[in-house]
Order: sequence, then structure tokens, then C-alpha cells
Amino acid sequence: MRPLEVGDKVYNVTQDGFDDFKRYTFSVVVKLTKTLAILKNDVRLVNDPKPSYIMEDVGYSVYRQRGIHWHLVSLDAIRQAQIENKKIEAHDWFQHKKFTLKEKQYIYELFTKN
Repeated sequence: MRPLEVGDKVYNVTQDGFDDFKRYTFSVVVKLTKTLAILKNDVRLVNDPKPSYIMEDVGYSVYRQRGIHWHLVSLDAIRQAQIENKKIEAHDWFQHKKFTLKEKQYIYELFTKN
């Protein structure tokens, strides 16, 4: 566990309830103070790594919001973010798409064939 340095890439995951998608936010450390790491998106993190069992083993708390942690970016985090973004994209497409009767019949045929 090490303190953050300028240039470190970090991420956070939010979720509104158990039925919601996980939404990943990525940022970069752009400035350090004596106790804080300031991210490109203006989030201030306490630059004191703590054990975190949320997404990764180590987390950095948001200043004055100790329950919210950011983590160093890993390949696994990037893969999980891509998977979640595809789910969100498909969900949003179905929410906004108005199907014609012909399209509904085609989809029905595809699902009942299998």
C-alpha cells in the first residue's frame, strides 16, 4: 500500500440500489497536497491508503466522505467497466427503441425458435 502520486490512474464505482448497473468513473491524480490527492475531475482523496473490501484490496477515501473509495486502475477494472458499459448500452437502446409490429414479430420468431 503506497500513497498516490501524480499521474496515477484511479477509478470509482457507483450503483443506485441492487437493481442498477455499476457505473465506473475513471480519473487521474493531477496534484498532491500534504494530505490530499486531487483528481482531474476535482475529487479530493485522502492520500492515505486503507484496506478496502469494496472493489479492490486497497482504497483511497474521498475527503469528508470516508465511505466512498477510489482504487488504482487495474486491467480487471477496465474489463469490468467495458462489460457494464455494454449492458448499459443495450438497456438504453431497448428503452428508447420503438418497435414496429414487424420487428416485434421477427424478435418473437427468434426467441421461440430456440
